[in-house]
Amino acid sequence: MATTIHPSAIVDDGAVLGEDCRVWHFVHISAGARIGARCSFGQNVYVGNDVRIGHDVKIQNNVSVYDAVTLEDEVFCGPSMVFTNVYNPRAAVPRKAEYRRTLVRRGATLGANCTIVCGVTIGAHAFVGAGALVNRDVPDFALMLGVPARLAGWMSRHGERLALPLSGDAEARCPATGERYLLRGGVCALAEEAR
Repeated sequence: MATTIHPSAIVDDGAVLGEDCRVWHFVHISAGARIGARCSFGQNVYVGNDVRIGHDVKIQNNVSVYDAVTLEDEVFCGPSMVFTNVYNPRAAVPRKAEYRRTLVRRGATLGANCTIVCGVTIGAHAFVGAGALVNRDVPDFALMLGVPARLAGWMSRHGERLALPLSGDAEARCPATGERYLLRGGVCALAEEAR
C-alpha cells in the first residue's frame, strides 16, 4: 500500500518515509527525518531533522519528536507525551550543540502525557505509564510509574503485567501468550533469549 499524507500535513523535501505510512492532519515532518515502513503519525505531530524512526511505530496526537531522538521498531508514543533534547534549557542561552541523545528500544510503550528527559535509553518492550517522568535509563521489560518514574514491575512483549518481583531471581509466564520470562539479578528477559 502507498503512504497516505493528509493535505494539511507538511512533509519537507528530503524527508524519507517508508511504505504504507499514515500521516494525519497538521503533521510536520522535517527534511532530515528518516522513517521506516507502516508508521502512523496522529494529528499535530512534529518530527525533527535529526530523528530516526523504525518500522511499525505509532505516534499518537500532539507529540513532538525532537532532534537527537531515535525510535526503534514497534515503539508506541501515547497522546501528548513529551521528549526533550536539552537538559538545562534557557531562552537566552543557545544550547543546540549540547543536545543529549535519547534512544527508545524496540517495542517500548510511552504512555499518554509521560515525559522523557533527554539522554536516556528506554529498554526493549519497556512500558512507561501515563504521566510518568523518566529521567534515567529504563531496563528491558520494565514497568515504570510515577514522578520521577520508578520500577513498579515487569511487562511482557504482549503488554501484560508479569508476576515477577522487582528484583532477585524468578520466572513467570505472560498471561496472554504463555511466553516464559526469567528474572535474574534484576534483569528480565524472555527465557528463549536469556541463554
